[in-house]
Amino acid sequence: MKLDNYNSQELRDLKAEIDREIKKRRRKEIREAQRELRSVAERYGFSLTELLPGQGGAQGGRGIPKYVHPEDPAKTWSGRGRKPGWIKEWEEQGRPLDELLLG
Repeated sequence: MKLDNYNSQELRDLKAEIDREIKKRRRKEIREAQRELRSVAERYGFSLTELLPGQGGAQGGRGIPKYVHPEDPAKTWSGRGRKPGWIKEWEEQGRPLDELLLG
């Protein structure tokens, strides 16, 4: 791709579009990896919370995670109780909560 023909604003716009696409793909890859991990755990008769306490399952007895942070899969939210800061920020950006749903 030849970038010489773009002005500075067009390059910034292109960068923003690329960043959004990278984040979108990363979220998709995270959901796919989580589904795969869950499948392997179930095949052996375990849940993710048994195999990875405090990592991929209920945290502090708050329920089963329903939403996952787009860049940090260790951050989850069950959809119950107070919304974590990262959820609030997501919604303030006008982004739908559905995009953070776990597989």
